[in-house]
Amino acid sequence: MKPDNLLPSGIPLRTELYIDGCWRAAEAGRRLCVVNPSTEQKIAEVAAADAADVDCAVQAAALALRSWKNTTGAARAALLRAIARGVEARRAHLAALQSLNNGKPLAEAQTDVGDVIATFDYYADLADSMDQTGPSSVAIPSSDYHAQISREPAGVVALIVPWNFPMVTTAWKLAPALAAGCTVVLKPSEITPLPELELAAILEQAGVPRGVVNVLTGTGTEVGAPLVAHPLVAKVSFTGSTAVGAQVMKTAADTIKGVGLELGGKSAIIVFADADLELAADLVAAGGFFNAGQMCSATSRVLVERPVADELVARLAQRVTQIVVGDPFAAGVQMGPLTNRGQYERVQRFIAQGKAAGARLVIEGSAPAGPGYFVKPTLFVDVPSDSVLWREEIFGPVLCVRSFDTEEEAVRVANDTEFGLVATVVTEDAARGSRVARELEAGVVWINAPQLIFPQTSWGGYKRSSIGRELGPFGLAAFPEIKQILMPNRHTPAAQRIGCP
Repeated sequence: MKPDNLLPSGIPLRTELYIDGCWRAAEAGRRLCVVNPSTEQKIAEVAAADAADVDCAVQAAALALRSWKNTTGAARAALLRAIARGVEARRAHLAALQSLNNGKPLAEAQTDVGDVIATFDYYADLADSMDQTGPSSVAIPSSDYHAQISREPAGVVALIVPWNFPMVTTAWKLAPALAAGCTVVLKPSEITPLPELELAAILEQAGVPRGVVNVLTGTGTEVGAPLVAHPLVAKVSFTGSTAVGAQVMKTAADTIKGVGLELGGKSAIIVFADADLELAADLVAAGGFFNAGQMCSATSRVLVERPVADELVARLAQRVTQIVVGDPFAAGVQMGPLTNRGQYERVQRFIAQGKAAGARLVIEGSAPAGPGYFVKPTLFVDVPSDSVLWREEIFGPVLCVRSFDTEEEAVRVANDTEFGLVATVVTEDAARGSRVARELEAGVVWINAPQLIFPQTSWGGYKRSSIGRELGPFGLAAFPEIKQILMPNRHTPAAQRIGCP
């Protein structure tokens, strides 16, 4: 564990379940070990929930829904802003917890905390506007009746979030769910529960009513599966691997509940010959190595127009040699370890398979030998289109480069994947940039820009990457149900309304 002076003093480390406004041990008394990925040493033990705890949390959320769903948008907005201010007040502590538990460099963790604040503030603004909108009238071809459409909270929602962006993916789900008037059972990753538990403490201090938000730490088998299957859960919002997302969808089908999925990606960045190659190299490196490549949006497939391929690869190789990998709290570190041993071993297998399959290794950067789950940033070129490196999501700091000759070829190869989350286009030709962006089968496309994500926009993709969208008004729209109310106009006689002669 990092020395105490790296974390603000006087703030206890939360390790229990948060159910119905109380901190409590798991029903069975079991605990999970939480590991520092930089040292492989234990940080803490947290409560390991099971199906009994899931039922307790869902029942508490269902009871709290009775009053919470009837609160005004203004009241929910005030609470969301109080949460944002609570996060702001503990910014340094939360960033340090992220770096300690997830392994990302402190500067990246600080950016994440800023995203959390911005998300709660944005949905507070949307909640404020809900009181003014109210039910909306709908034009119908009848003078005897009039119709209204209203939006009402879906009910108890299960939020299941991953380990690569603790608190960020939670804020993307939790803020709109609360704004919509839903109550929540949140399952953080068992790998990175500490920042999420601290966020729960902030929610408590902000005045979230009992049962409105419940937080259960534990494994996918012991917590995630019974949570998705629970009959009182109206909707599930899941971010994680495509394989687990498919299982979530199958389980949710048994009780016909709503599902939102944010899953994997195998995204492309397309660099045309007219591109600013310094900008292109920066965008490629950031898209592949930020958060040690542990991003569903990682643009790990690099497509470069043949006349500038060698020059771009040379610039990328230089950047790989300059990446400082190490302790996320150390000055100058740009890339930390992978977040857990399982992911570390998986990425190492991918690199070994790529070498064995004939992909040409250009360079491996440097990384500490251990302890810690450190992986060298790695650059391959001439990667065969059927290679696992090119086809499968690696979720690690590995870039693969292939050349293309025409715009049509670049689009075709970029779209030749089962995923469709994001893409990046780098060109000085504005018309081409817009044209290619329209042709790419991806939910988010950046043109000559880094992977900036604003709460006001949208997040999600095509194909096997997503069902639904998060962020923006689309994120809020994921949590209400739509109700139509039809009623007679006052001047219409009753006999006429029911069709009597």
